[in-house]
Amino acid sequence: MRRIVFVSAIIMLMLGGCRKSKTDGISAKMALEGVSNYCHSEFDWSAAQENPSIMYVAMGDSTETEYKVVFRSYTGAFTYFYVDKASGSTRMVEFVPALNIESEAGSINLRDYLK
Repeated sequence: MRRIVFVSAIIMLMLGGCRKSKTDGISAKMALEGVSNYCHSEFDWSAAQENPSIMYVAMGDSTETEYKVVFRSYTGAFTYFYVDKASGSTRMVEFVPALNIESEAGSINLRDYLK
């Protein structure tokens, strides 16, 4: 009987660990992938076909609570994606360096753009 209880406890711990990993927060890799998927679905990348370096998605700085992912448009403007590590809620801020203009650009749920 002890053996059955022990084995059952081990199985429950293992299953609980598996369940937790599916609901854990957002990793840096997930943040980059989700933002990249969003940008490729929402922006026209044809301008970058001849010169891929004019448009890109890259990781920026991160804090304890969020990742910053940067999208650079062929126009030279940047969109900063602030991804909440726990929820995946993502706030977007556009910055146009040539005009020194920064503005809120909306929000997305990053999980909607993960495969």
